[in-house]
Amino acid sequence: MTIVLNGERRELPPGTTVRALIDGLGVPGGERGVAIAVDAEVVPRGEWETTELDDGARVEVLRAIQGG
Repeated sequence: MTIVLNGERRELPPGTTVRALIDGLGVPGGERGVAIAVDAEVVPRGEWETTELDDGARVEVLRAIQGG
């Protein structure tokens, strides 16, 4: 299946969950400041394990960073 991840097309196996996606990207998912949106809807952290991505999903991985 194909998704759009932060504006780029990416191939994933069917049934991929949000958790599997961020683990595969090496994003520290347990870290505060990480948010995932699927088709413009924020997925609560408690639902990452069970939320499967659909073919054509638009996924945004957002990380808050400090700066000044």
